[in-house]
Amino acid sequence: MPLKTRKLAVVGARSVGKSSLIVRFVEDHFLDSYYPTLENQFGKNINIQNQDYAIEILDTAGQDENSILNEKHIVGVHGYVLVFSITSRQSFETIQHVCNKILNSIGSDDIPMIFVGNKCDLEYQRQVDKQEGEKLAERYKCKYMEISAKDNLNINQTFESLITDIEMMHNPQVIAKGKYERCIIV
Repeated sequence: MPLKTRKLAVVGARSVGKSSLIVRFVEDHFLDSYYPTLENQFGKNINIQNQDYAIEILDTAGQDENSILNEKHIVGVHGYVLVFSITSRQSFETIQHVCNKILNSIGSDDIPMIFVGNKCDLEYQRQVDKQEGEKLAERYKCKYMEISAKDNLNINQTFESLITDIEMMHNPQVIAKGKYERCIIV
């Protein structure tokens, strides 16, 4: 099968671990220190269900309720990883605003997305219950995963799940063949 290119954007508030998530996925190591990102782009080739993909990942600057979405975060993007930290109630509130801005900018709620609660290795600092993340994802009809970039927990699954959702949207016949299932909560 020919190589398919997919562009993903990783969005969320400052300090939630967007860059750490991406670097863990692409380079398989953990960024221990914090350097604010203005914008960065990463690439990785992966294989899912015997299909090769060239994944472009846009690492965005931290957003807040008042941030204006850059056109680069919308044009040509096939799917979104919406990241918050389970240790920050504010980042959980912010990601909902960011999600609404994306949907309003696109003019549709028909875009593959996955909500990600990062830093689940810091359970003792938890401010957002897993059930809250699940309810949020349910409201937007998408998936939710709790991950740890530090411990490499559910990192590959996050991106593979989003790519699978993108394929289901672009190739509905795949659903009929039973290759993919829509819902996953980890």
